[in-house]
Amino acid sequence: MRKHLITRILVALFALSLMSGMAFAQDKPAKPAKAAAAATAPADLLDINSATKDQLDALPGIGAAYSQKIIDGRPYAKKTDLVKKKVLPQATYNKIKDKIIAKQK
Repeated sequence: MRKHLITRILVALFALSLMSGMAFAQDKPAKPAKAAAAATAPADLLDINSATKDQLDALPGIGAAYSQKIIDGRPYAKKTDLVKKKVLPQATYNKIKDKIIAKQK
């Protein structure tokens, strides 16, 4: 009888360990989709050399004044030119850098 009790306890502990293992497997976060599709797919990036004023206005931290400054400073060889040419402050650029591109013609 004592042997059956020990066996039942061991079986119950084994079952609990399996269930807790499944819970941990379900709690693992999903792997990121290749760094969120390389931050943003190139097709989703806004070209600062050809974007309209309204498209630029829609970017975070960019309003009417900054969008006009971006348009007036065209063309840009690189998107970092927005900071180098003092069109945008670094903090504002940091908000949009993953959303823009500077395509060349």
